[in-house]
Amino acid sequence: MTATHTTGTPSPDDAGVGAAVSRAGLTAPTDPAPRGDATATTPPTARRSVGGAAAREPARLQRGLRDHLLLNFTDMSRFGQSDLPVFVRGDGCHVIDSHGRRFIDGLSGLFCTNLGHSYGAEVGEAATRQLSELVFTPTWTVAHPAAIELAERIASYAPDGMEHVFFTSSGSEAVESAWKLARQWHTQRGEPQRRKAIARRYAYHGTSLGALSFTGYAAARAPFEPLAVPTHHVSPTYAYRHPLGDDEAAFCDALLEEIEAAIEFEGADTIAMLIAEPVQNSGGSYMPPAGYWSGLRDICDRHGILLVADEVITGFGRVGHWFACERFGVVPDIITFAKGVTAGHAPLGGVVVHGRVAEPFTSGRTTFAHGLTWGGHPLSASIALTVLDIIEREDVIAHVRHNEPQIRARLETMRDLPLVGDVRGAGHFWALELVKDKDSKLAFTSAEADWLLRDVLSSRMWDAGLLCRLDDRAEPVIQLSPPLVADTALIDEMLTIVADALEHVSTLVDRGHRPAA
Repeated sequence: MTATHTTGTPSPDDAGVGAAVSRAGLTAPTDPAPRGDATATTPPTARRSVGGAAAREPARLQRGLRDHLLLNFTDMSRFGQSDLPVFVRGDGCHVIDSHGRRFIDGLSGLFCTNLGHSYGAEVGEAATRQLSELVFTPTWTVAHPAAIELAERIASYAPDGMEHVFFTSSGSEAVESAWKLARQWHTQRGEPQRRKAIARRYAYHGTSLGALSFTGYAAARAPFEPLAVPTHHVSPTYAYRHPLGDDEAAFCDALLEEIEAAIEFEGADTIAMLIAEPVQNSGGSYMPPAGYWSGLRDICDRHGILLVADEVITGFGRVGHWFACERFGVVPDIITFAKGVTAGHAPLGGVVVHGRVAEPFTSGRTTFAHGLTWGGHPLSASIALTVLDIIEREDVIAHVRHNEPQIRARLETMRDLPLVGDVRGAGHFWALELVKDKDSKLAFTSAEADWLLRDVLSSRMWDAGLLCRLDDRAEPVIQLSPPLVADTALIDEMLTIVADALEHVSTLVDRGHRPAA
């Protein structure tokens, strides 16, 4: 199974990320503007004059989308079947589409809008102040106050010893930067042969060519192979179908032994880094067994490998801590971050680096041979500082920890539903795995999963006003990751919609409805 679906999505082949697609028919566009002399003589101001309500008219938006915008991981052929959703406004933990329909943002945009859409005015004021003072200066041989202050703030939240921050524009760039740091660090220590990495199957670490090497999702990798970094992929922390999954200690030992075997196979002195998410997203919130992360730390220390915690999703409160590695009691060598640092208000990512890894660069023994024009942009940095102020002021991380037991308890009741095989997650980061038979854990076929996710659940949740991810890159799961500021009433509404949708599909199965062969 290879597809990621989102509520309402009509195509099984995309990797949709937190939006839904209307089932309504395609609105017929009006004829485009004539080309040739008439267009050439139209003043530029006239061509740009359509604005306000007219610019946001649904048919115009669909036409502009279809004619000009290439979407991420999207099967563009679907335009012949239906419109794609266009969201024009946010309100708290909801988004509103161009037709005025209101949806719970059950995936936080794409694990980004941790503060929902309630603080845009405050963040906008900070952005205006920054732009009135300094539009841009790079962080190449110079710096600016917002980047300096933000680096200090992030270091203050990180585990002890993680003192230095390098800024990027995105999570993929953060992972690329972590790899370059690791390679250069080993070279400075006289081990330039360390050119390999260890990552985990199904894991998503980005799609730029370096980061894609670590991504364990075959369909994303295949068009671009051979990839830049030789990477050995090991098992994720997926207990539900593992033969030792019911024995946490034995399961942990098996996972760590597999990593030891991979290191022996590749040659310990050839491996630069091991990268893993504290809670793996792809596949559905794979939680690590007790002792797993301390085991990773021990393995990396014994073999001279840098340990990288990819916290692009889990950082800044998603699982109830500033960084999820704190939850699991480990200090990595490098942390990657993005998404939550600005809560979706602006693009920003980066790496937090332990002092011993930063030392060759901070001491002047060598220069980090890497840079990004927009890394630490004054606008994004000032926005991030304001977002961090809000997170602290509103005690958002404590709010997530407070909500976790309620979410867990409500999801656990869904184990009684015929199709729910497993419930897993933490904080505001959860997944329900769906099975054909609970007793045997029998998996759905690809056709059955497509019918289940695309034809039934997605439509039902879309009609009920919920955006979430329906993913079968591994086994079929429903992924739920609401904004960190979501209150108990909204969480209850979201989970009620999920339960209703699952009960609906169970009823269809009982009545003999099945996917087409």
